[in-house]
Amino acid sequence: MRYFIIAGEQSGDLHGSNLVRELFVADKGAEIFCWGGDLMESAGATLLVHYRKLAFMGFVAVLKNIDAISKNINLCKQHITEYKPNVVIFIDYPGFNLRIARFAKEAGYKTFYYISPKLWAWNEGRVKKIKKYIDRMFIIFPFEVDFYKKHGITVEYQGNPLIDETEKRISLFPAKESMFKYLRIEEKPVIALLAGSRRHEIELILPEMMKTINHFPGYQFVLAGVKNIPDQLYIKIIGNAPVKVIKEKTYEILYAAEAALVTSGTATLEAALHGTPQVVCYKGDFFSMLIAWMVVKVKYISLVNLIMGSEVVKELVQYDLTENSLLTELKAILPGGAKREKLLSDYKLLKSKLGSAGASGRIAREMVGELKK
Repeated sequence: MRYFIIAGEQSGDLHGSNLVRELFVADKGAEIFCWGGDLMESAGATLLVHYRKLAFMGFVAVLKNIDAISKNINLCKQHITEYKPNVVIFIDYPGFNLRIARFAKEAGYKTFYYISPKLWAWNEGRVKKIKKYIDRMFIIFPFEVDFYKKHGITVEYQGNPLIDETEKRISLFPAKESMFKYLRIEEKPVIALLAGSRRHEIELILPEMMKTINHFPGYQFVLAGVKNIPDQLYIKIIGNAPVKVIKEKTYEILYAAEAALVTSGTATLEAALHGTPQVVCYKGDFFSMLIAWMVVKVKYISLVNLIMGSEVVKELVQYDLTENSLLTELKAILPGGAKREKLLSDYKLLKSKLGSAGASGRIAREMVGELKK
């Protein structure tokens, strides 16, 4: 069967790559085309458009790039028409994907959604589009079962694919004490900086993170860089500060780190699954945050806290993201800090809530079975 998968950002590429591998296992004759990234391509999918051409996040960024977004939507429709897949699979990225879903459904294609949009956080009205244009929804968070049930959509939680990815990667790592040599860094305790994968996030959040560096002389700071961000941007922000930038080694850096400052997103859950204490950081441009404050319905922004239903990790958002607050919270989660042991204990409860490994395989088999009906 032929599959067309659309992922519009880095985390979607990661989830998509695991799904691609498992689809090839579940369907020996699979042909997979994608709008995604390097990971999906390396998993065996034919990459048509890279997500870096799609990654416009925030209300202001979307408005500034509305022409490019419109051209991408038209190109995606053209590709679907050209490749005639048995199913179009959408991964998060709702602003783009729900537009394509309407086209695909009306054109007669089967439609699956993998990695639900965060409709439970804001723009809940989009659930109507899910009901109308999506044949089957596959979720990755246990609390989404009740959310969709409330709207008359039956979904089944089959686990979170990040568990698979984390366990697989960690099993290949050397002992923690050998990770310094592997990463080519000093043999000195590490504080990880995960500043996001989008340019505007990095420009706003990394400078705030940098303010902590001189306060922790006993630690080295390692920034988990991403391939789609040019070195010049990191250099411009870091300057001569003692920060080591290592690209495409986020899991390795988390594994080596005693603690991390993490931009809100999938990385918050990744840090938790590595057992790395973290402070969650987020800052947006004024107008985007003003709109967000008006429409966002959830109490927390990090996946860790959303899954647990309580404040497990500290979230410093917008005007709370200050030098003093970062220092206070970072000290509390480093070895000997007042919050560290409780946080590590809560991480164990989080893992038990997420369930067993193997989610990507279970979901791929469900998809193939659904298509064969």
